[in-house]
Amino acid sequence: MTDKNFIKDIADNFLQGTRMFLVDVAVKPGNIITVEIDSDESIGIDDCMALSREIESRLDRNVEDFELEVGSSGIASPLKTPRQYKKNEGNEVETLTKAGQKLSGILKTSDNNGFAIAVTKMVKPEGAKKKTAMEEVLSFAYDEVKYTKYLIRFK
Repeated sequence: MTDKNFIKDIADNFLQGTRMFLVDVAVKPGNIITVEIDSDESIGIDDCMALSREIESRLDRNVEDFELEVGSSGIASPLKTPRQYKKNEGNEVETLTKAGQKLSGILKTSDNNGFAIAVTKMVKPEGAKKKTAMEEVLSFAYDEVKYTKYLIRFK
């Protein structure tokens, strides 16, 4: 089976100095290699094809057969890297914590350790008759959540 780290190194070197970055590499049984990339702007099929050709040129099918798929991170895909979080700051996201709490809010900040989202809650202040909207900023380490993904709303 092809070494995952070898593929990561090829992809990282190829993408270095471009607007694109590596999100994930998976090598599944049957030597099925999946490479997922993203960009701060957009990714075209030509970008995926160029990386695919680079990886394929560095592997030898005579030694080991493989299936290779290079694609961009989809809009409905969970965020996997700190750079994806940074790219989505200011956007509405949905987060599922490992404790089972599902939250929707605006991704406010992120760094290499975690992120913060602003969640709007309806609360009833003491002595008030009506609930009012109150924003609360919640911080999470990346290992505290099962997933965070871009929230698509049609209005």
